[in-house]
Amino acid sequence: MGLTEGLFSTWQLWLTFVLFCTGLWQAWLYLDKTRLRNDQGVQHTLFGAAVIMGFLWQMRAGLLPGLSIHLLGITAVTLMLGWSAAVFAGLSALMISVLTGREPWQLFAVNGLITVMVPALVTYGVVLWERQRGFRNFFAYIFVCGFFGAGLATAIAGALTVLLLWTGGAYSWAELVHDYVRYMPLFILPEAVVNGMVITGLMVFHPERLQTLDPRRYL
Repeated sequence: MGLTEGLFSTWQLWLTFVLFCTGLWQAWLYLDKTRLRNDQGVQHTLFGAAVIMGFLWQMRAGLLPGLSIHLLGITAVTLMLGWSAAVFAGLSALMISVLTGREPWQLFAVNGLITVMVPALVTYGVVLWERQRGFRNFFAYIFVCGFFGAGLATAIAGALTVLLLWTGGAYSWAELVHDYVRYMPLFILPEAVVNGMVITGLMVFHPERLQTLDPRRYL
């Protein structure tokens, strides 16, 4: 979410660091390392997604001093790779932002948690919910997992950002509502549309790239 130094207290930095390390360890445990080593298609998707997101995150809009917004794209990557591989693709993209000076390395854990891990887990949760509901129409995958999943993931990541900024004392609740919360629909909708369109295109032309898609359910 384009966070900068000085926005968080020490206890918040330690808390997010612990949560980040826990999420990173879980992602490593669940990562299909054999397939990643042997499947060049998965390798190309992961590294290609990392590079695309890394450059996409260079384009951002500032709302408050030290706080800016940008498209995430994590939902599409999660649907293509699964949540664990999407975490590593997102963290690689975040590393690009750090190397280009867009993000401070001191907030790598905070940005990684909010921008990468939370959206990936929310998206995968939506995927599991869609599977549990047993939808038999492929439009359900596109709209529920793609459009709705991206919107919900962005909304929760934004809400977490607001909570951290408020509890840390960086901004008052009134400032956050006036200058951030009321603008959230303006970046939730584009996020949903962009991710949904990417998933629609992949489902039509390259459904094999969507590891979370089970075509047998929709045929």
